[in-house]
Amino acid sequence: MAAGGGNSSAPATPNSEYQSSTWTPDMENDALANYLLWVCAIIAAALIAWRGTTSFVKYVRHVSSLNNDTQRYFAHTSGKVSWFKKNILYSPIFSKRHNREFQLSTAANMGTLPTRFQLVFLVGYLATNVAFCVVNIPFESFTDGGKQLRNRSGTLAVVNMIPLFVMAGRNNPLIKWLGISFDTFNLLHRWFGRIVVLETVCHVLSFFAVSGKSGGWGPVFIHAWEKPFLFWGFIATIAFVLIFFQAASISRHAFYETFKVIHISLAALSIVGLWYHLTGAQLPQIKWLIGVIPIWALDRVARFLRIAYHNFGNGGTKTLVEALPGDAVRVTVTMARPWTFKAGQHAYLYMPAISLWQSHPFSLAWSEEAEDLDSEKLAMNRQDVLEMRKTTMSFVIRARTGMTKNLYDRAAQKPEGRLLTTCFVEGPYGGLHMMHSYGTVMLFAGGVGITHQVPHVRDLVAGYANGTVATRKIVLVWIIQSPEHLEWIRPWMTEILAMEKRRDILRIMLFVSRPRSTKEIHSPSSTVQMFPGRPNIDTLLGIEMENQVGAMGVSVCGPGALSDEVRQSVRRRQHNGAIDFVDEAFTW
Repeated sequence: MAAGGGNSSAPATPNSEYQSSTWTPDMENDALANYLLWVCAIIAAALIAWRGTTSFVKYVRHVSSLNNDTQRYFAHTSGKVSWFKKNILYSPIFSKRHNREFQLSTAANMGTLPTRFQLVFLVGYLATNVAFCVVNIPFESFTDGGKQLRNRSGTLAVVNMIPLFVMAGRNNPLIKWLGISFDTFNLLHRWFGRIVVLETVCHVLSFFAVSGKSGGWGPVFIHAWEKPFLFWGFIATIAFVLIFFQAASISRHAFYETFKVIHISLAALSIVGLWYHLTGAQLPQIKWLIGVIPIWALDRVARFLRIAYHNFGNGGTKTLVEALPGDAVRVTVTMARPWTFKAGQHAYLYMPAISLWQSHPFSLAWSEEAEDLDSEKLAMNRQDVLEMRKTTMSFVIRARTGMTKNLYDRAAQKPEGRLLTTCFVEGPYGGLHMMHSYGTVMLFAGGVGITHQVPHVRDLVAGYANGTVATRKIVLVWIIQSPEHLEWIRPWMTEILAMEKRRDILRIMLFVSRPRSTKEIHSPSSTVQMFPGRPNIDTLLGIEMENQVGAMGVSVCGPGALSDEVRQSVRRRQHNGAIDFVDEAFTW
């Protein structure tokens, strides 16, 4: 709560040229705060360098393989790189489990486990904060040690709010610069938030311990309510602690829409409380909070501008929702303005008539340009033609709980299962992992996860026909529960199967896990095959690696259990050839 001044009895800095009289605890707190930001900056710089290096390698591989059908050089791997990817980069904490959730019910679960690489970073950053909190604190003196611990922990809590709020933003520039998904930043955001809460609680408890040493905590608590800056500090602390418990996975998943409203409200309250706490006490830590507020405000402004630009004007957006077999809907949004689409992107959908102002992320399954010509107006010039071109964005949404179930029920109740409604699209986001440089591409999808892989298939088949990608083999493996789920993407897959040179490069394997009878299972052709049951991921991967062309890229989007299975198979075969893994997860 309150951050007092320095204490002359504090030990001197390790640098012998300074004396304790010139190096105060406040100066040390400020220095450690700067060091903490430098730690974040150095890690970010290292990741940017890593991304730049890997992007350059992919570019060289891509260009070198355009006219090379064998790509033998790129099929081989380095032992050290394979070891790093197997044991660090792609590795879960233990043997297998990473994205598979600890499910308590259909609506509630205990979340997922981070990867080994993520765990190393989180433990290292937590240890750094603990070390910075206690270094050079004179614990032999209860009063002096308590005061300095109070000031130190409060300072670090405010400083950590800068990366905390950067990671929370959908328009976080580090997503593109570092090549790290919003899903990973969401994980880091949660753990940085927990660090902030722990440091805040340490700050408050140290204040109560020192101030209540002689007269007890009662008078101190009353005094805190009488002093405005202490009162607002206490309010901010309460907000932080409530966020700590309210953001737990079980409540976050079970009541997501309610969670989000409360979470944003508590975050705003914590900033307001902290602002009045720091300004009321005229504390220097206000400079860090001044850096936090614009980060949050700019992200909100950027999101509003995205929505306004893409959805308003030129007649606005038009949205058609079609009920599909298997409790799913296909949402087709005709955008107000053209939108450049890239495989692997996702967008947030706002449907006020279904879920007030809440937004939900969904993979973009398909996009195309269409001319919206009015019979009463003929295009007279190029500008008129451009204005009449419309971009359609299509999504497939499986009914679960909350908004998605309400959407399906509303559409299913309409004649012919077609609902016209209002929808605002925020995006595009994502599209970090393009597969153009891989000679062999394996795409795994489970259920509605196919919406992420279909754009990659279309992109790579078109690129092969045009001679603009290194890809020579595409294998799409889709696991569904029933053949009726094929209706989700039938119009788009029909278009893909009619593309030029599709038979030369694309093979599709459909696995039906719960067929009603064997008559439902039939393979239309040698390049589109259907099988009963679940696939043996390791066997499929091994077969393709025996005839691998160039480097292999493996992508998976689907349930956590499928992602973990594919991840494990990729790790097992790291030393068999050059193989990269992309896990497209949308956890929150």
